[in-house]
Amino acid sequence: MSDEIRDTHGKPVNRMAMMMVLLVGVFSVMLMQTALGTALPALMKAFDVNASTVQWLTTIFLMANGIMVPVSAFLTTRIPTKTLYLSALALFTVGTFVAFVTPTNAFWLLMVARVLQAMAVGVLMPLMQVVSLSLFDAESRGKAMGLGGLVIGMAPAIGPTMSGWILEKDHTILGLTLVNSWRSIFGVVLPVVIVVMIASIFLFHDVLPTQKVTLNVRSLIESTFGFGLVLYGFAMVASNGWGSVKVILPLVVGLLIVIEFMWHQSKMDKPFLDMSVFKSKQFTITTILVSLAMMAMIGVEMVLPIYMQNIRGLTPLNSGLTLLPGALMMGIVSPIAGAFYDKHGAKRLAMTGFAILIIGTVPLFYMTADTPTFYITAFYTLRMFGIAMTMMPLTASAMGALSPKTAAQGTAANNTMRQVASSLGTAVLASVMQSVTKDNMPKSSLKGQDPLAFGQKALDATLNGFHASFLLAAAFAVVALLITFLLHSGKINTPAKEDR
Repeated sequence: MSDEIRDTHGKPVNRMAMMMVLLVGVFSVMLMQTALGTALPALMKAFDVNASTVQWLTTIFLMANGIMVPVSAFLTTRIPTKTLYLSALALFTVGTFVAFVTPTNAFWLLMVARVLQAMAVGVLMPLMQVVSLSLFDAESRGKAMGLGGLVIGMAPAIGPTMSGWILEKDHTILGLTLVNSWRSIFGVVLPVVIVVMIASIFLFHDVLPTQKVTLNVRSLIESTFGFGLVLYGFAMVASNGWGSVKVILPLVVGLLIVIEFMWHQSKMDKPFLDMSVFKSKQFTITTILVSLAMMAMIGVEMVLPIYMQNIRGLTPLNSGLTLLPGALMMGIVSPIAGAFYDKHGAKRLAMTGFAILIIGTVPLFYMTADTPTFYITAFYTLRMFGIAMTMMPLTASAMGALSPKTAAQGTAANNTMRQVASSLGTAVLASVMQSVTKDNMPKSSLKGQDPLAFGQKALDATLNGFHASFLLAAAFAVVALLITFLLHSGKINTPAKEDR
């Protein structure tokens, strides 16, 4: 295969060079999805806010990101590829710079910065997948999606380790010496993104055809409020519980709006988000499997650091380093799994991957307050091995079931489901953990009668909460393994025409 193809203007494109600036750029911005997790205590101290307030830096990022994903299909169709990529990187740069210089008496400004970052990520992640499909032919699609797995899998996993390392060292950023500062988390990303923007001016090209489609305002409003309320409801579960009005009301209203949104799309000649892609059985099954994989992965990635810091007493840096081999495993295996998909399809990979995911998750059910860190690292790495074997091959299989004309719409639909599944997985595992812990907590009267017994029972109750969440994550993987039997054997051949 030649390294050069032609863009929409007939100019030659260096495939690998363009892919490199795409991967580095998206990797850099996706680090921000999880990078603040280990920095929240430092931010609480710096801005003098409580835990529930500072958590909004993560919550609002996920919400804004999820809202933008459905919009990405319209933007990809309407705006030239290079312009859209550079604009999204510029928006992220502005948001990151605002976060970097935010004064500690303006927490609201840091929230605005996070929204700007999330909006950029919500465009860039789907754009990366669509562009990858256009740069490589059907025979190499698995390799392309495997490279995408380096970004989608590794960046969120490395984020906590990076921020933990930053918070334990002094750094000089843009000529300023920052001592163990949370600002460095934003500062270290800025130069990289700026360099990528400059390189993209020369190496990035318009490779996706555009159409002068009109933005349907009704669809935009319904998509924003529908998916936004659903994501908000899930985000409120951890702090309020499933029975809270703050959870039930936005979920119910959001779901009703989403249902109306989907009905409206089915009646449009040129839908804002084409739901007809779900008429493809293969696309629907693979999208469900990817969603289950995300629920199993993201939920545990949220719960496990809490266990390591609150139960095992590890520092943010050490807890991040404990998970780092798993992130590296994801990066190593994703391209290999993509190459295997090109030859054999997704079914065998998915079945093996979900089986490995189950084997790597069940032992977490037996962790205690004294479990060695190498035990955690070993099984977490095994889990990520299983995830890597499933995620990108399934995504490539989903896209392979659609025609080139519906690739952008399919990518947006797939990523929307993935984003909702990530929020749902986090909400479910967090709520189960807190509910089981609360139900098993000893009576407060025991604290005065026998403090040591109270402490031990409280520890056991907390461990029971973690165990229940890990068991539920294993259940997600079991359900996914059963669904893999419905997958098409072998590689999916992309239809030449739209299947509508």
